[in-house]
Amino acid sequence: MGKISKSKKAVVKEFDFKNYLVSHEPETKTIEIDGTEDSFEVSVKPLSWSKRNQLISKNLHWNNTGETSFSADGYVRDCLKEMLVEAPWGRTTEAILLSFDSKLGAALEKLVPKAFGDDDTEDGLDIDKLKKEQ
Repeated sequence: MGKISKSKKAVVKEFDFKNYLVSHEPETKTIEIDGTEDSFEVSVKPLSWSKRNQLISKNLHWNNTGETSFSADGYVRDCLKEMLVEAPWGRTTEAILLSFDSKLGAALEKLVPKAFGDDDTEDGLDIDKLKKEQ
């Protein structure tokens, strides 16, 4: 004789998109400058997925032969201007960022999300694949 099975209806938890929203509250981070004993605090707001993609697009350029180039410098500066809410120098502007030396610049760069990952994972885009598709 065959087995009689009762089907159990699985309880499916309703998807809550609110768990995936970027916080609007700035976070305080301590910046340490490598090779020195200097450190300071900044208030940083996170970049949304969309804003990060907008900044990548702004700094990704195609020439008339279809080749691409990416301004990593521009991307980092754009992210820092968007992310830094409070800093010891006041408002983060293009002029102030261009005046920082490599030690301070490298310390701030650690705040910036990667523009491109190693492959097509959630970490980013494959820039080589993108170049081939154009």
